[in-house]
Amino acid sequence: MSRGDLSEADWRVLKGLLPIDAANRGRGRRPEENHSIINGILWRLRCGTPWRDVPPKYGNWNTIYRRFRRCSEAGVWEAVSVTLAEIMADSGHYSIDSTTVRAHVSAAGGKKGTRRRALGRSRGGFTSKLHCLADRRGRPLAFHLTVGEAADCKAYDTLITLPGSAAGVLADKGYDADAIRADLANRNIEAVIPGRSNRRVKIEYDRTLYKERNQIERFFGRLKINRAIATRYDQLAESFLSMVHIASARYWLKFVHAA
Repeated sequence: MSRGDLSEADWRVLKGLLPIDAANRGRGRRPEENHSIINGILWRLRCGTPWRDVPPKYGNWNTIYRRFRRCSEAGVWEAVSVTLAEIMADSGHYSIDSTTVRAHVSAAGGKKGTRRRALGRSRGGFTSKLHCLADRRGRPLAFHLTVGEAADCKAYDTLITLPGSAAGVLADKGYDADAIRADLANRNIEAVIPGRSNRRVKIEYDRTLYKERNQIERFFGRLKINRAIATRYDQLAESFLSMVHIASARYWLKFVHAA
């Protein structure tokens, strides 16, 4: 087994979450072959190389890529990540934040418009912004992808579906909007969000609890250890988000065994 491959314990958990029809279209592949293909996808996630460079020991690169795309279109990777999050999430307070991802030139070479592929222009080239909702320990619950120059608060409505009850939501000044504060108040959720400097009335918030927001920032650091996420190589927004969901599922697996 190569470094980064799924252990047998990880595979036993993961294979129970993979819908066979969506992954294989009823072709009845042997379980060990599915295990190898998933490891090939994980190898590409770690290295960020073209799919053609996936080592032959994992199988034919085109088979691995087609399986990845088939599952992406079926929403399998997101479903696996969300299922693990629902099982293991630590309720209490939640954090919301975003990180900017620089896009490789290969990601901007598609025929469709860059806006549809969540690619925005900046001085340094094309960028995307990955938004995340995390639990109390900074573990991912949901993601949303926008163009790089999008305001953080624009993703709030997409991410705010909270599992279970929440005592508070932690966010930085990018989420200081009256509409967001009003929505959280209607949900009886404390807004642990500092006010912008140009506010006439000073905003009070729990400064001690706010320090816990570093958990989600640390998660982004762990997420970007994967080169296919630290730099966006995928032309399709759907493919890039699938890579994010796969990395998220892999991250959750270690907590399943620790439970």
